[in-house]
Amino acid sequence: MPPTVPLDPLHDPLHDRLHDPERRGFASDNYAGVHPEVLDALAVANGGHVGSYGADPYTEALQEVVRRHFGERASCWPTFNGTGANVVALSAMTDRWDAVICSSHAHIHTDECGAPEKVAGIKVVDVESPDGRLTPALIDREAYGFGFEHHAQPRVVSVTQSTEVGTLYTPDQLREVCEHAHALGMLVHLDGARIANAAAALGCSLGDITTDVGVDVVSLGGTKAGLMGVEAVVVINPDAVRRMEFVRKLSTQLSSKMRFMSAQLLALYSGDLWLESGRHANGMARRLGEALRGIGGVTVTQEVAANAVFATLPPQVTLRMQARYPFYVWKEATGEVRLMCSWDTTEADVTGFADALAAEMGAEGSAP
Repeated sequence: MPPTVPLDPLHDPLHDRLHDPERRGFASDNYAGVHPEVLDALAVANGGHVGSYGADPYTEALQEVVRRHFGERASCWPTFNGTGANVVALSAMTDRWDAVICSSHAHIHTDECGAPEKVAGIKVVDVESPDGRLTPALIDREAYGFGFEHHAQPRVVSVTQSTEVGTLYTPDQLREVCEHAHALGMLVHLDGARIANAAAALGCSLGDITTDVGVDVVSLGGTKAGLMGVEAVVVINPDAVRRMEFVRKLSTQLSSKMRFMSAQLLALYSGDLWLESGRHANGMARRLGEALRGIGGVTVTQEVAANAVFATLPPQVTLRMQARYPFYVWKEATGEVRLMCSWDTTEADVTGFADALAAEMGAEGSAP
């Protein structure tokens, strides 16, 4: 057996910092910490004994906040993560023989390890969409075979706002999708992991791009906007789902100490924190995009619509920059990278990255 190390009675491991708080990056808005107002809300919710599994005053208050944003029929079901929110939402909207139509870039298709199919037991059908958005014509490529027993039944159209490639649906575009889906007898799910960024960029309320255009169920973002491991399913149309309480429990997304989840969502959505966080992240992305356009050899590949910047870099430059600022390669074949800004991205972060990249590109250009 290995030798035991005696404990230092003066050492408190709870106060060890295991990361460099000065290290910054653009890999994901999930990398950012918890917003201070959210930490304050958690502290307020702590202490004493209250009901579990949602039988608490914070979860009750959250329902009223959600109704204010999404309409009087809306209800909110906190979950632990975005994949969980999507699985719960789609499980409640479908039968096991149903299919969900989504963009080829959709998170439920590319980044959830098959969870909607494995856990919900449904078929996810993707449609090639270069800009990440679905249209009625694209939906019709897979919306067929209704009533044919050999064909998975098209039941839900799932859209993402903002999309995985940084684009946005306007309210009119979403309304067109919803009206077309409903005319086919289908429902509409909106993956809103970055809905705050989308609403801020469009100058819309949350209801303008969900309830008012006909969306039935929303996966409501939280973590990317500054919460600590909290998302939610918002049911706008109760007729679109079945027994959410059972679906959430069956999907392992029911929290016992739900007051701490609901308190965070309250901190984000009861006032303007969601909007302020979205506006700030979007503004930093615009600043970053402008800075990158001024660097020779760097190509910004898409309009900066929300909080994502896509650009192409030489592979060796990417490797050297990633050692200093974490970010992801989006398309290895083209050298395209994705840079995400967060609620806590600063102007100094943007300037530091742009200056470092300019120096790397200069060195790359002068290399023999």
